[in-house]
Amino acid sequence: MRLKVLLLHAGVLLLLFALQFVLPAYHQLALTRIMVLATFAMGYNLLFGYTGLLSLGHAMFFAAGLYGAGLSAYHLGWSVPAAFLAGIAAGAALSLVIGLVALRTSGVAFMIVTMMFAQVAYLSTLYFTNYTRGDEGLVMPAAARAFTLAGHRFDLTDPALRYNLALLLLALTMAVVLAIVKGPSGRPLVAIRENEPRTLMLGYDTFRLKLRALVLSGTISATAGAAYALLFAYVGSSFAAISYSIDALLHTLLGGAGTVLGPLVGTLVMFYLVDLISAHTSAYLLVTGVVLVALVLFFPKGLLGTVRERWLPWLP
Repeated sequence: MRLKVLLLHAGVLLLLFALQFVLPAYHQLALTRIMVLATFAMGYNLLFGYTGLLSLGHAMFFAAGLYGAGLSAYHLGWSVPAAFLAGIAAGAALSLVIGLVALRTSGVAFMIVTMMFAQVAYLSTLYFTNYTRGDEGLVMPAAARAFTLAGHRFDLTDPALRYNLALLLLALTMAVVLAIVKGPSGRPLVAIRENEPRTLMLGYDTFRLKLRALVLSGTISATAGAAYALLFAYVGSSFAAISYSIDALLHTLLGGAGTVLGPLVGTLVMFYLVDLISAHTSAYLLVTGVVLVALVLFFPKGLLGTVRERWLPWLP
């Protein structure tokens, strides 16, 4: 069973690696963006899909990584590796602080608290326009996206390099999530999702487990944000808006909450669904909504969640 799981995920990564050699430039760029956003959704899924905590504030963790990396490179002139680490550190610190406060609530209250924190973060990006330029955002200069590592020069304006770095990020995130959900802490997280009072009664420190899940989830989301800023050379307030948290939720639900590959599938389907429909009608959001309703009716647990329930119960 474990070998089957590893082969499936390795096969997906090999397929993504091979696609770069056959895809045209537009779809290569689109898939690069999808892999980064899927990393964000995987971070969200760790908290929502496996731990059962519905957050509407994950955009602030993505934005913490985005601004942590972007502002460090743009204003301070930090190198790409240093800026990337700064973005991750910003997200980890923020998720720890938010977790210590928000996890004192549960259910709807937790959702509202995370949403309010996210709104504060969004308004902060608009308030400090001298540094962030608000909705207009910052466009990273080409010089800030080139760096030297181990004697080799790398330039993030190279589409092939961007693609492979996004794939590496996705692969590492997938490995981390698999290790967590298939490891000793995986079942306690699912137990919290299903019945927290009973899990507490069994002797587990549910607050500590939830805090660890939230910090890991926020750090993964911030890593995706830092990568987005450096790979695509843009930092803007729209990424901190609550709608971006809802996008992560939608991608997770569509692909299958509580499945490792679900966020990737959901992000891929949603991206191309909007892309294809918007090419034919200005009412693409309406058509997309109808399609999503149909998908929910026929795949109530998401695409991979329903596949696991009906045909492949070994899917993690």
